[in-house]
Amino acid sequence: MPNWNHVLKEIEKETSQGNPTPYDTIRRKYLIQLHKHSGRNTIGYYSGSLVKPTVNGISISDEDKNGFMACIHKMDRSKGLDLILHTPGGDIAASESLVHYLKGMFKNDIRAIIPQIAMSAGTILACSCKSIVMGKHSNLGLVDPQINGIPCIGVLTEFKKAYSEIQKDNRAALVWNPILSSLTPSFLQQCEWAVKRLFWRRP
Repeated sequence: MPNWNHVLKEIEKETSQGNPTPYDTIRRKYLIQLHKHSGRNTIGYYSGSLVKPTVNGISISDEDKNGFMACIHKMDRSKGLDLILHTPGGDIAASESLVHYLKGMFKNDIRAIIPQIAMSAGTILACSCKSIVMGKHSNLGLVDPQINGIPCIGVLTEFKKAYSEIQKDNRAALVWNPILSSLTPSFLQQCEWAVKRLFWRRP
């Protein structure tokens, strides 16, 4: 099994040989190797959040289902699915929707492979699978609902703290005003809904 330096050297070699898509070539090479080894369908679902954390679209969203539908089309679903998962998390509702879709397609025969991290909503995805494969360096994260990368529980806790401090002493508003002015009522409501959805349980 190659380490990251070996993979980078393979990419550099492909680049030096004039390959216009060296990353895709190497990625496909190892996905095919895993598929041949396991005999299962294999999908890599990951983001570049560690390399480019400020780029839009790195979180789990409803748009991702279109990609899954395209990948799964014409797969032999009786072979199950190995889901390579590397994500900082994202929308809980989108993650729940993906879980229902994937389980419907593969009859719950899904194995999550965590090469490094699956955080927040990514943890939900991983824990919904039949089994999880992790290395010593892999980790799952806290299930912390976020909106655009902002932790909802943190926002609500901070808002309550501000309200309490201003109630005790109006002068505290001078300190809190710059922070509170950046929060819209609709955003606070979205945070509340996200947290309630996280802890909501079906009967």
